[in-house]
Amino acid sequence: MQHTPIRLGLAALLAVAFAVPAIAHNHGGKDAAPAAQTASTVVDIAAGNPDFSTLVAALKAADLVDTLKGAGPFTVFAPTNAAFEKLPAGTVENLLKPENKAQLVAVLTYHVVPGRVLAADAVKLTSAKTVNGADAAIAVTDGKATIDGATITATDLQAGNGVVHVIDTVMLP
Repeated sequence: MQHTPIRLGLAALLAVAFAVPAIAHNHGGKDAAPAAQTASTVVDIAAGNPDFSTLVAALKAADLVDTLKGAGPFTVFAPTNAAFEKLPAGTVENLLKPENKAQLVAVLTYHVVPGRVLAADAVKLTSAKTVNGADAAIAVTDGKATIDGATITATDLQAGNGVVHVIDTVMLP
C-alpha cells in the first residue's frame, strides 16, 4: 500500500492525546466501546466512559484536556484502562509525576492524529503521522486493524471535534 499523508492543520499540530484508525466496528469483547456515540468533544467521550479513567487522568496530568476540547478535528486512538494495565508495574504512576510531564505528553500525543480519520479511510493507509511528529504503522491482518501493534477494538465514536477509536494497548513512541 502506498503511504498517504494526512494534512496537518495548525490547531491539530498544537493538540495532544491518543489515536489511529480502524476498519470495522467491534461486536463484543471486554474492551469494546459502543459502536456509535455522539459527544461534544473527544474528551467528553473519554470522560463519559469509566473504561477510560486512566486516560482521562493522564490527559489532566499532561494539561491536554483543554487542547482536545478545542475545535480540532482530532482522531484519537484511546487506550482503555486494561491497556494501561498491560504496561510494566509503576509505569503509569511514574508518567503521572509532574517531573515526567514532557514524557507523558509525548506518549499521549502519539495517540492523536490531526484531522478526522474514519475507519473506512484508515484501511487505505499504511501509516499516519501523529501529533507528536512520529509515524504510527497501520496494518490490517486477518480482518483485524492495528496501529503501532495495538488492536483497534471499536471504531468511529463520533464527537463534534473529531473521532475516537478504541485500542487495547498503550502505544509508546
